[in-house]
Amino acid sequence: MNILHIETATPVCSVALSSNGILVAYKDHDEANIHASKLTVFIQEVLDEANCQMDDLHAVAVSKGPGSYTGLRIGVSVAKGICYALDIPLISVHTLDAMVSGFIMSHSEGYTSELLFCPMIDARRMEVYSAVYNGRQQQLEPVAARIIEGESFEKITQKQAVVLFGEGADKFADLFSKNSSVIVHKGFKNSARYLIKQAFLHFSASEFEDVAYFEPFYLKDFVPTTPKRLLRDQSNL
Repeated sequence: MNILHIETATPVCSVALSSNGILVAYKDHDEANIHASKLTVFIQEVLDEANCQMDDLHAVAVSKGPGSYTGLRIGVSVAKGICYALDIPLISVHTLDAMVSGFIMSHSEGYTSELLFCPMIDARRMEVYSAVYNGRQQQLEPVAARIIEGESFEKITQKQAVVLFGEGADKFADLFSKNSSVIVHKGFKNSARYLIKQAFLHFSASEFEDVAYFEPFYLKDFVPTTPKRLLRDQSNL
């Protein structure tokens, strides 16, 4: 049972291939604005590395959001296109759920299960997309767009410390540098590898999305902005 996994919710463009729930090959590349030009290239590279053909795939799993509007749109579009062409199921995995799974898996020796975990995706300025989970990966606070301030975690850290991680958390290292109850783990990057556990469970339970109608979980409506260069040109008119 081969599943192709696609992660494009953040600047990381990532593809992985699993077989029966076990990682076979993957490609991670952290660079802004490359999803449109590199995603299909990375897919082919991962398949080639695993000596796997498109026709050997049994499903495609995609990170559904929240996250970058453009990144999610590209990832989901490619995933749906492959599923439609091959007539195979589409699986969606919540991006923050996958981040928690991946963080606990990759840092099991550094942090105890008694802590709380808060994955963060950057939503510009001091705002992030986040939720709070316990060590069993159960969601304690719902997914929301939050503006983070020094007092943001006072209520939940009365009994347990919380670990902030993800590309949205890095910018808060200074803000919580003197707060021992809020631990900022810098440098954690999303990866399609982290979709494997949930994708395997969804496949085993036949929990699939409607390929024709599935849409990413954007959380917030897309708000187009005017490029700074255009604004400068207009001011000179």
